[in-house]
Parts: sequence; structure tokens; C-alpha cells
Amino acid sequence: MAEITDSKERATTETLQPPRGYSMSGRKKSVAEEPVTSVLTGGQVPIYDRELTADEEVLAALGYKPEFKREFSLWTSFCVSFAVLGLLPSFASTLYYGMGYAGEPGMVWGWLIAMVFIQCVAMSMAEICSSMPTSGGLYYAAAVLAPPGWGPLAAWITGWSNWLGQVTGAPSVDYALAAMILAAASITNPDYVPTPYQTWLLTTFIMLIHGCISSMPTRWIANFNSYGSTFNIIGLFIVIIMIPAGANRESQGLPKFNSSAEVWGDIYNSTDFPAGIAILMSFVAVIWTMSGYDAPFHLSEECSNANIASPRAIVLTSGVGGVFGWFLQLVVAYTVIDIPSVIGSDLGQPWASYLIQVMPQNTALAILSLTIICAFSMGQGCMVAASRVTFAYARDGCFPFSWWIKRVNKHTYTPVNAVWFNTTIGICMTLLIFGGTVAIGAIFSIAAVAAFVAFTIPIFIRVFMVGNRFRPGPWNLGKFSLPIGALACAFVMLMVPILCFPAMTGTDLSPSLMNWTVVVYGGPMTLALLWFAIDAHKWFKGPKVNIEHMMLGREEAVINGEGQDSGESSANSLSDAEKGKVAA
Repeated sequence: MAEITDSKERATTETLQPPRGYSMSGRKKSVAEEPVTSVLTGGQVPIYDRELTADEEVLAALGYKPEFKREFSLWTSFCVSFAVLGLLPSFASTLYYGMGYAGEPGMVWGWLIAMVFIQCVAMSMAEICSSMPTSGGLYYAAAVLAPPGWGPLAAWITGWSNWLGQVTGAPSVDYALAAMILAAASITNPDYVPTPYQTWLLTTFIMLIHGCISSMPTRWIANFNSYGSTFNIIGLFIVIIMIPAGANRESQGLPKFNSSAEVWGDIYNSTDFPAGIAILMSFVAVIWTMSGYDAPFHLSEECSNANIASPRAIVLTSGVGGVFGWFLQLVVAYTVIDIPSVIGSDLGQPWASYLIQVMPQNTALAILSLTIICAFSMGQGCMVAASRVTFAYARDGCFPFSWWIKRVNKHTYTPVNAVWFNTTIGICMTLLIFGGTVAIGAIFSIAAVAAFVAFTIPIFIRVFMVGNRFRPGPWNLGKFSLPIGALACAFVMLMVPILCFPAMTGTDLSPSLMNWTVVVYGGPMTLALLWFAIDAHKWFKGPKVNIEHMMLGREEAVINGEGQDSGESSANSLSDAEKGKVAA
């Protein structure tokens, strides 16, 4: 078990290099000597009864003892996040919004503009990840960076919003996957019409499979996601090449491609809002598609060289995903024939409808099959990332039955209970299928809004409130940190209300056409805030330190951190002048 003790312990001989995890003087490092922004203070020193690696020392400085095997690398972390990103299946799942709201210009201009600002969000998040590489990620960062006294509330809002975004990821992907499988069945057998009950059963079955895979040992999961992400990348390249090469537009008496004037300038506005607002509303497809780049943050406790590899994986995922996602948008925008028939097809899946419209049936089915395989990998990546978030929050007592959810399986060394907790919640959410396409569609918008809110709270605090309390990690933006963070915050503040707009207004708006995001997201968040105001503020104090700690030179005042919140641990070991400060 890890502890925190005196820093005066010396190496056995001066001629030997110090063991990994020690400073060059032969003593164990204080929090101030690690490149972290922590709930602990700079004068506290992690010590332990075994030698820790450099990664484990960083985690100890953040207040946590190591519980996972570090078997993820930069590449495998990127693979998980790219699997969660799932460009091809994500595009297929959200084509209704990207194409349906503003047509081809919404796809090409919308993706291009949104990606610039999404990259700002990703880089700001990566900088925070380098300074605080924990599974709690954004939630931990919000607690540490918030002004004194506001940390618990900031962590509570960030945590619940992030959890809502994460827990809707796998159900939304698996629902889209089930819809594509059933659409393929409809293409091969035109007399077959899928029912909501069949869609729900297939979605549930897929979620159970993903729950089993996500319960495996870390190395198995890493390998599975490595293969899945490789297939995602290959599949994306194949589709980008096959669509323009195999499109049968000319056999239908049309030119090989749509004109650039049409693609870049002919806005198909299916909303009651002005064209500019319709373009902004189409951003939901980009935001939902690109919301998986935070996965390396949540896997950082299982990643080697985490404070460099994890932020690099975040930026790499966002950058590579943004570029190749835009290529896919261009290919579809230049080949689509009839947008209304794609959006309103009886197949119930716009991607399948588009493929049948522009490709021979066998080729369309081949591309749809590739998309289905990629979607399966994506759904599993979402399940893994969400389980790590749930584990981190349960470790700090945020959920009922947290004592059970936070248990790490002694055989697989993975949070199996958190996996099945999320699986159960996800299956319950897919019951929205029986409410119709608009109702189940809300899980896409809630994922986008919830993720964006959670992403931006710690960035906003970092940019506008922190001052010199933030200690950059080895990966940082330098002098560009604040301007990039400010652009990220401005973009999110603009987009969150727009993501809640319905397509119709006035007398055209009906319950079946209402955008229920504000209810599906706002309802749980309102309940969470009421819970905090009524009860949780009494016991929730932010991230809990689970490692023993003491101040330099105060060996008699060792504090057992097991089960304590950061405020308790710091308060018992600091002078009055030091209380409330973050590691300097």
C-alpha cells in the first residue's frame, strides 16, 4: 500500500543512480517537485513501502495510489480514442443532422469551421491532462482549479455532465449499429420492416457483448481496440476511395459529381431558422462525432508515460479525426443525389439510404458491412472509456452504492462492476426507442451537450480564474494556452444553446418534432444540482485522497488518506496560511 512520509530517505550508496521515482538527491519527491496541479500541497511527500515508477509517483502526487496495470501506450490510447471517435460509424449515425439541417454546405463548411474550434478544446484539455493524468480527468481538474470553496460544486457539475455524456455514448452507438444491421436486412429483403421491439432487442444484445469485452484484462482490451482502430482506419480509407470510384450517378443520367457551386453554396435549409443558424445547428454531427478524443484522459492511469502520451493521444485523435472526417464529408457531399429522399427513406437509416441511392446494391451492402464492423469497435471503445469515468467518480463516492461500483476485479484488474453498472443504465436508456425516432435521437444531442459542458468547465476555470495556481505538465501550450482556451470557451458558450434548438418553430412545432435535449439533459442535471443543494454538499468535498500523506519534516503527523476527501487531508496537515492552496 502506498503512503506518504519523510523526504530525507537516502540512496544506499552515492555512486549508484537513484531508483526510478526518486529525485537525483536520493530522496523521494514532494508534490512540488512533480509537474502536476494537485489536491495535495507542494510540501507533502508521497512515500510507500515499495518503489514506484515515474508514472505512479505522478499519480501519488495527485493523491491516488496505483490500482491498474499500465499497459496502454500512446498508440493503444490513440486506438481506444479513435475507436470511440469512430469516424465512419459516427458519420453514418449523424448524417441526419449534418446533411438534413443545411445540406452539402452544412457538411463541408460546418465540419471545417467547427473543427478549428474543436481542436482548441482538445488542445486545452490535453494541457490539463498533462498536469493531472487521472481517470477522473475533467472532474478532478475542475475541483483542483476552482476558486477556494467552489471546488466541490465545480467537480459535481463537471462530473455529472461528463458521466451523462459518457454513459450515453455506448447506447447511442449501439442503437445506430442495430439500425444499420436491420437496414441491411431490409435492403436484401424489401418486404422486411424492422419494428422498435426488434431494434431494442438487438441493441441490448450488442450492449451485453460490449460489457463482456470491457470486463476483460487491460491487455486484452488494449489489443482488441488496437485491432478495431486499425480496421476503423482501413475501413475509412476504403470507403473514401470506393464511393467516388463506384458511384453510379452517370448511369442515372447525372454528372459524375455535384458541382462545387452546389456543394459549397447551395444550402438545403430544412429548419425554420435562417441559413446561418441552420449551419450552426448542423454542428451537432461534428461535435458528437468528435467527442471521443477525451478517452486518453480517462485511461491515463493505465497508460505508461501518461503525462506525455495521454495528451498527445488527445491531440492526435482530434487532429487526425478532423482531417479524415472532412474528407468523408466532401466525398458524400459531392455524390449525394436527393437529400430529402436520403433523410426521409423508409429504411430508417440515412447512411444506408444514401449508399443505395448512389451505389450498386452489392457495393452499398459491402460499405454498409464495413461501417457495421467499425461501429461495433466504436461501441466497445465507448463502453471502456465510460467505465473508467464511472470508476473514478465512484472512487470519490459520487454514486449510490459507490462502494460496490468502485471495486477493481482481482483477476482482470479492471473495474468490472463499473462496466455492468453502465451497461444496465445504457439498456434502460435505449427504451427511448419505443418513443420514436425523435425521442431516441435525443441521446445523440445529450451526448454532445453533456460532453461539451464537461470539457469546458475546467478549461474556463483554467483560463479566467486560476492565475498562477496551475502548474503545466510536460506537454503544454506555452504562451498560446490562454488564447486557445478562450476560443474554446467562446465556441462552447455559443453552441450549447443552439444544440438545444428544434428544427421547427411556431405552429410547425409539435411534440414529435421537439428537440428534447433540454429535458433529457437538463432534467438529470437539475436533479443532481438539487441533490447537491439539499444533501450532497454536506459530504461531497471533491476528489478523495486515498493515499497517506504528511508535510515535509513532520513525520509524527502522517495522515491516512483512505476514504478522505482532499479538503480533509490537506486541512489536517497544513498551516492556516497554506489551507486552500493548490500545489505551487
